[in-house]
Amino acid sequence: MIVKPIIRFATFKDLAAIVKIYNQAIHSKTATGDLQEFTVNERIDWFQKFNEDSYPIYVAGQQEKIIGYATLSPYRPGRKAMNHIAEISFYIDYEHRNLGIGTALIQYCIDDCPRIKKTSLLAILLDINTSSIQLLKKFGFNEWGHFPNIIHLENQTCGQLVYGLKVDLD
Repeated sequence: MIVKPIIRFATFKDLAAIVKIYNQAIHSKTATGDLQEFTVNERIDWFQKFNEDSYPIYVAGQQEKIIGYATLSPYRPGRKAMNHIAEISFYIDYEHRNLGIGTALIQYCIDDCPRIKKTSLLAILLDINTSSIQLLKKFGFNEWGHFPNIIHLENQTCGQLVYGLKVDLD
């Protein structure tokens, strides 16, 4: 069953749900290099670095519940020549996976790129995160880089991939 979520910009009241979903990704041991859960208070500074005009956080909701989110964050912050590049990250509540939420969020991010003047999206992910890799390929992302065996999770070593997409602003 495909779910059609409502996607909007995140507000501060969404932070607890965002942290809950990200902590699920930490527990998966395949979706992030973070090893320890975060509290909401620990993520306030991170959250406040995003803004709707250049580097948004989008949330996907269903019946007032946040079921996923995506971020577009700076790539190599402070380097002006790279302001047109954003790193895309996306996380789905584990109770709502495989329902089209990730697809909807990525499409929304791509569609918003002209508004925020981003011409390239980079996804930086673990090479063991096969579901995210397949989802990115669905949108035409290609592997632009691979750093083999550099990530040391608790019980395994894996690599890091960079997938990229050029976005047409017209």
